Amino acid sequence: MNGIELFLLGRTLMKIGEEAIPTDGVGQYSTSHRSVLIVASDIRAHPDSAVGEIAERTGFPQSKVSACVARLREAGAVDTSTDPQDRRRLLVRPASQVSERVAQVRAAPIDSALGAALGSRDPQVLTEVRAALDALARHLTPQAIARLRTAPGDLPAAD
Repeated sequence: MNGIELFLLGRTLMKIGEEAIPTDGVGQYSTSHRSVLIVASDIRAHPDSAVGEIAERTGFPQSKVSACVARLREAGAVDTSTDPQDRRRLLVRPASQVSERVAQVRAAPIDSALGAALGSRDPQVLTEVRAALDALARHLTPQAIARLRTAPGDLPAAD
């Protein structure tokens, strides 16, 4: 596999993931699932961040981050508070309680979207692909993106 094939695989996986996210009763929003998930991931990694800080890390415009935060707040996925050091800033953190919507999204199975993408509902094929995805998820966590910035010579030696 080369870099282009890996990129295209990643894009395909994102589209399958977007298809697997339940949208019943969500309504129309100006933000995509992808944007909201990227912002949510950044908030989990950097709790109590200001919208401007999230925008800087994600590369999204501040207006897009604000829209994503509003959507996440509406879903009960994040809590916000006024920054005590600068009352004009809003700090964002993961919600202290898992909302019904967040629980619904986390519990949604991927089998239907995965089967449609594969063009197969063969249980053996689905099991094999899910196992491969589980292995990738264990090794390529969101922290892997930060490690990409590490020079190859700086990586620890394999055991």
